[in-house]
Amino acid sequence: MNLQTSRRGRAWVVALAVAIGLLMAGCASDAPQSVLEPAGESARKADGLWNLTFSIAVAVFVFVQAALIYSVIRYRAKPGREARQFEGNARLEVILTVIPALILAAIAVPTVGTIFDLAGEPKGDDVLQVNVQGRQYWWLYEYPDLDVVTANELHIPVGTPVNLTIEGYDVNHSFWVPRLAGTQDVVPGRVNRLTLEADEPGTYRGQCKEFCGLSHANMALRVIAHEPAAFETWIAEQQQPSAKPAGSLAAEGAKLFVNGSEDGQFAAGAACASCHAIEGLDGALGVIGPNLTHLQSRKTFAAGLFKTNEANLRAWLADPPARKPGSQMPDVGLTGGQIDALVAYLETLK
Repeated sequence: MNLQTSRRGRAWVVALAVAIGLLMAGCASDAPQSVLEPAGESARKADGLWNLTFSIAVAVFVFVQAALIYSVIRYRAKPGREARQFEGNARLEVILTVIPALILAAIAVPTVGTIFDLAGEPKGDDVLQVNVQGRQYWWLYEYPDLDVVTANELHIPVGTPVNLTIEGYDVNHSFWVPRLAGTQDVVPGRVNRLTLEADEPGTYRGQCKEFCGLSHANMALRVIAHEPAAFETWIAEQQQPSAKPAGSLAAEGAKLFVNGSEDGQFAAGAACASCHAIEGLDGALGVIGPNLTHLQSRKTFAAGLFKTNEANLRAWLADPPARKPGSQMPDVGLTGGQIDALVAYLETLK
């Protein structure tokens, strides 16, 4: 075996190992954003179309490769045999034109039908209306018929069509919950719609699918599907104003949230309430950042980036831009005592 043959053999081994690794990467058991596991009517329709298209593509690939292999073997060069020369074959050219056209038609007809089917807006009294707004880098949800505003975690009842009215606030985004529906563009100044529905209770992870800035990868979302009774309970809880802070430290945090620090370290104009709203807290009327009225009812914050707990809240308040690049929430230089007070207050927002 010469050196060149040895190198070629090693290259094949490396290529085979890479190919096997890539194939195994697609076999993960934990795939929360897999389009191959639809959990709602809209996602099932898209999945059915994908399966049809993929099946046709596989059949075409197998046929073409089989014909290619047959031709290579059947008409390979042999000593003493001269290949027959010919020019053109009208019948073959017609066949090779008609068959691809029929294949494309077989794909196009159900594709167009599915597109129009998914574009239709659900009607009826049982349809849940939710307004969605994409912002750098989080999601705003408003339930206009239920007087509820929340962020990042979209709650819906199982088995109920949900009509999302989607628009952008700053730059282009894309709303995508793979197991429940396809993607929808989120464009400033333009209203788009998307219908989704969950078959079973659970948490379905989503993601902004269009690059929107430094923290595009950190702009996740969660859709939490409840049984109808549990959803009604959640709505009733969200409709309540925030609880009055119990304890002097939490009360100090509420005051700091609205007024800033008395020593002028950060003034009222830079206080939390200049960007965030909290129902039931006088002066907390901000609209730039997420509504925090029931922050503790959310499993995560910062668009799903961190679990909602004391340690993460402390780290976030200490330096938001360091925790999430591109975040519009500035580092206002909070002291340890101020962070203690704010966290104590935020933990009362259940």
